[in-house]
Amino acid sequence: MNAFAKLGMTAAAICLASAASAETKWVMASGYPEDSFFTQTIRQFIEEVETATDGEVQIDLRPNGELIKLDAIRRAVQSGQVQLGEIRFGVYGNENPMYTLDSVPNVASDYDEARLLMDAQKPWFDKTFADAGMRVLSYMPWPGQGFYTKFEVTDGSEFQDVKLRIYSPATQRMGELLGFQATILPFAEVPQAFSTGLIEALFTSAQTGVDIQAWDYASHFTYSGSMHNKNAIIINERALSLLDPEMQEAVIAAGEKATETAWKLSQEAGEARLKELQENGMTTTDASPELQARLAEIGEQMTAEWKESASPEEVEVLDNYLASKE
Repeated sequence: MNAFAKLGMTAAAICLASAASAETKWVMASGYPEDSFFTQTIRQFIEEVETATDGEVQIDLRPNGELIKLDAIRRAVQSGQVQLGEIRFGVYGNENPMYTLDSVPNVASDYDEARLLMDAQKPWFDKTFADAGMRVLSYMPWPGQGFYTKFEVTDGSEFQDVKLRIYSPATQRMGELLGFQATILPFAEVPQAFSTGLIEALFTSAQTGVDIQAWDYASHFTYSGSMHNKNAIIINERALSLLDPEMQEAVIAAGEKATETAWKLSQEAGEARLKELQENGMTTTDASPELQARLAEIGEQMTAEWKESASPEEVEVLDNYLASKE
């Protein structure tokens, strides 16, 4: 091959590389429906990225588990199967107690406390995900939680031996301490589990209740607050590193903005979805002082258990958070 031919091939390769960088297309997997405030937050994040990069970075979102189920999304991002994903930290509670610290009742019982807890956990999550070749771009809080039942709830004594769906080891422990027969099930399996009698109640937010049309399976929603779990937008670090530095910063900045968006939309969604439950015939009430007292006692017990299962570094995260509340 002569020098001119080699030069031509080199030039062509440069042009192709340039074209590829100008048309970076990522795929993002999510486990929640299009009308969820999580998905709305992600849509705004995508718009921010595409605007900030003049359309050179485009993101194809696949919501509602249509591409990858929620519990498999983290692995898909880590392996590069997809470049971005939305995860729920509590799914990984069996791997490390840090993932379910926000699922311990009354550790963070309102949005202000949830933000302080997020700030305390960030360094741990930054290191853990970096070690696995990923990065957390954004944190998205769930609205407060409550119990969906076919009966009125007073002091919680009604929970004995009722089959309850929960979503993490921590909420399973809480359910068991309340007297439930608690079973961890993915979000997508909840309607079928109700239909087949595998579950008779669930503990989750008003958002999830609307997503699954809980009024088809339950008549009462008893709101306890109790906890504000977190989802996250994560990205494959290698995919991010292939962008120009300015574009990398644009993606990171969009993720930070998405955190603020999620905090706002979560609060709005909690109020709006509660009204939707009522409009569809459900009776919604706040948990009684007696039930809240039981949850507080369980929270103290579970916090002590959490400390026993955590490393000194992880206990330090909790201690730092508790100190920030003083």
